[in-house]
Amino acid sequence: MTFRIRVNDRNFDADPRPGQCLRTYLRDRGWFGVKKGCDAGDCGACTVHVDGEPVHSCLYPAVRAEGRAVTTVEGLADPDGELHPVQRRFLDAQGFQCGFCTAGFLMTTAKLDADQLTDLPRALKGNLCRCTGYRAIEDAVRGVRHVEEPCAGQSVGRSLGAPAGPQVVTGTARYTFDIEVEGLLHMKLLRSPHPHARIVSLDTADALRVPGVHAVFTHEDAPERLFSTARHEHPTEDPDDTRVLDDVVRFVGQRVAAVVADSEAAAEEGCRRIVVAYEPLPYVLDPEEAMRPGAPVIHPKGPETRIARARDNVVGEVHGEIGSVGEGFADADVVYEDTFRTQRVQHASLETHGALAWFEENEDGGERIVVRSSTQVPFLTRRALCALYDLPPDGVRVVAGRVGGGFGGKQEMLAEDIVVLAAMRLKRPVKLEFTRAEQFFGATTRHPFTIGVKAGAKRDGTLTALQLRVVSNTGAYGNHGPAVMFHSVGESMAVYRAPHKKVNAFSVYTNCVPAGAFRGYGLGQVTFAVESAMDELAHRLGLDPLVLRERNIIGPGEHLVSPGGEEEDLHIASYGLDQCLQVVRDALAGDRSADEAPAGWLVGQGTAMSMIATGPPGGHFADATVTLLEDGGYDIAVGTAEFGNGTTTVHQQITAGALGTTPDRITIRQSDTDVVRHDTGAFGSAGTVVAGKAVMQAANGLAERILTFAAEHARTPRGLCRLLADAVECDGRPVPLKELHEAAHDKGVPLTADGHWGGSPRSVAFNAQWFRIAVDPGTGEIRILRSVHSADAGRVMNPLQCRGQVEGGVAQALGATLFEQVLVDDGGKVITPAFRRYRLPAYADVPRTEVHFTQTSDAIGPLGAKSMSESPFNPVAPAFANALRDATGVRFTELPLLRDRVWLALEEHRAAGGVPGRPTGRHPSREGSV
Repeated sequence: MTFRIRVNDRNFDADPRPGQCLRTYLRDRGWFGVKKGCDAGDCGACTVHVDGEPVHSCLYPAVRAEGRAVTTVEGLADPDGELHPVQRRFLDAQGFQCGFCTAGFLMTTAKLDADQLTDLPRALKGNLCRCTGYRAIEDAVRGVRHVEEPCAGQSVGRSLGAPAGPQVVTGTARYTFDIEVEGLLHMKLLRSPHPHARIVSLDTADALRVPGVHAVFTHEDAPERLFSTARHEHPTEDPDDTRVLDDVVRFVGQRVAAVVADSEAAAEEGCRRIVVAYEPLPYVLDPEEAMRPGAPVIHPKGPETRIARARDNVVGEVHGEIGSVGEGFADADVVYEDTFRTQRVQHASLETHGALAWFEENEDGGERIVVRSSTQVPFLTRRALCALYDLPPDGVRVVAGRVGGGFGGKQEMLAEDIVVLAAMRLKRPVKLEFTRAEQFFGATTRHPFTIGVKAGAKRDGTLTALQLRVVSNTGAYGNHGPAVMFHSVGESMAVYRAPHKKVNAFSVYTNCVPAGAFRGYGLGQVTFAVESAMDELAHRLGLDPLVLRERNIIGPGEHLVSPGGEEEDLHIASYGLDQCLQVVRDALAGDRSADEAPAGWLVGQGTAMSMIATGPPGGHFADATVTLLEDGGYDIAVGTAEFGNGTTTVHQQITAGALGTTPDRITIRQSDTDVVRHDTGAFGSAGTVVAGKAVMQAANGLAERILTFAAEHARTPRGLCRLLADAVECDGRPVPLKELHEAAHDKGVPLTADGHWGGSPRSVAFNAQWFRIAVDPGTGEIRILRSVHSADAGRVMNPLQCRGQVEGGVAQALGATLFEQVLVDDGGKVITPAFRRYRLPAYADVPRTEVHFTQTSDAIGPLGAKSMSESPFNPVAPAFANALRDATGVRFTELPLLRDRVWLALEEHRAAGGVPGRPTGRHPSREGSV
């Protein structure tokens, strides 16, 4: 019998492979709108309709679709191309950011009936989003329009839709693996079962006998050169401690060998047939133990690879003191001291890590290698590949399609290096795509921190001293370890005035899954401790926590000082922290959310604030080019990657404003090492404030060139020319841009301009978060009654998009606050390698956060703008913990705030004679921990 399936009104009769799911069957036939997010039915990114019913196609056997009609997101629109009403609503509400989950949400929403629309938590329980915080999705489902219409020359400050929006909602936006490559080979990785071991021997003979296997690569095939998977503008920020394939493995999940075959199935079978003999080595999982004498040394090399103290497993450290904290604590009327702990968190971007590599012909007839990668840093990745394999810069091109989420996790080189090794050896295209499980044990996590904090204050609330001891578990490799540690104790301490400050901080190797860059870059962990300590001081002094903060926060124009080291290029170029705190005070006035708490539940409210630099130290570079096109439109070329951060929209808005046109007349080429000279990358909140500055310079430069040439062409004074949407008005006569381009071309005058920005000096952004919560003392259940966030983003370039960044940051931080944790067992193995074991926030978990922007304009950022992609994350956990303390009387010092952990703490509180909602008693003013 012939297999037949009808997909989007087209018949297919190719038999599925044995065991093949419907998702891969559809993608094999070019329906790339069907996404791979989990392969376990957990995320919903692969949702399609089978005979009109939504199904998760990763769980649906392709053979079951025989004789059925399947609709993917590409088939939602009618045959004439008219968008389905649901697609139109998602466009009108900007119901997406990176957009990787959007097709799944569209397919689910398209089949909701009226009853289901009244219970969205249940209706949307099968779909996950990591970017939006779900409020934009809810508005899209309900048909709430937020996107404004473009207006010529008046784009900045308007809620314009993302340029790629139509492609996202129709499933035609192309992410990393949404392309067809002829002759593609597939790679799978054999990974270590040991936390620390030496590879004694590898037998690959049986693997090479598997039909379809082309090669097996081991440490004997890899370069000896050490490098870091972390990508920074200055590579010296990270230790060189990693090989492409190593003969020593240092964590469970480290890659041991790579098998390349005609299919993923053959490559997987090849991995199973490799015989490895290991010599197990002593291992250590706790960073405090790792620093003790006699602990296993994880990386024996030292300063030559930029490891601070290799024998003590300390990859980096910072020590500093301003004044004398001893004197400061002696002067204090109240001293609070305790230890706080934060857990590993996975980035959980729905598009996993991966890359493809192939060869293409150069203009001179030679060959170069092309790498298509899910990366935030294509230029830095190219630089690393060139160094690793001794290739010239023009011998490597790195390009990112649309990236399906990043959050710092894709500021790493975790796939590109080994894919290039295989492609160079085989002279064939090679693909490596991580599974969801590999994201948990083979990628990176947020750094777990232990933070000892000690703070002292006078009776009037004036801080006298602030001291931190920070230990960061960087895992088996030091990628981002020193930088995260250094950043964590920077702005978190500098935001408060205190005459005496001290810090001792350590980034420590262990035999755990490596940590890396994560939203907030260490500030979220230390801010949890510092802001909890500020609240505890206020309680003990009998002061309003807002008042305590207002008396001690840094003011406008003040010098930013941290005992970890001063950063001379960091300035308060605009100040909105006072406005952020006023938003919280206004929210408190007349708040009635406590009335919504169930009877008998404890109610509390809490606030926290944070400060963050609007870019990394040491320079973060961007180049941009803006060109007048033959048809009278414009082209932007910029290196920054788009992964839901919204930089594409902002760059269009900046250009449209400078050139007096509308964004629809502007195309953009980006995240490709061929399009501009250099771009450090989309991390450190730099997409708007660094790349945006470069785009602004280029757009302004082009406007000047156009007006100058138009004046010469029309023989009219320069001052009588002005740009219109599609023409230049010269002394009252419009000269169409098409005509102007043709005249410039004939005269050999290029109407193009470049811009460059080095990311220095830098400003700071501020945020404050406030919660009111209710706690069931009998079960530990917590409900969020109200969530308010205030953000100092300078001049807000796109209010709708910026609000989405804040909502998404709060939602992601709530996950880390309440339940997300990557668990590692006593043998170093990650035991939460799937979404159903690692709980991500779903629609039902996330409240609608009220977002307020301050009225400021930054002296450094483009057109007064500041960054707002990372910073909303940082104050959420301490604000929530402060609200929980206010409700229960218990100070929680460890994340996440799991329901059972809350219940147990309340039981202990009662057993100690405490009354729910009240602390067990005032501590003597100079005693230590609670």
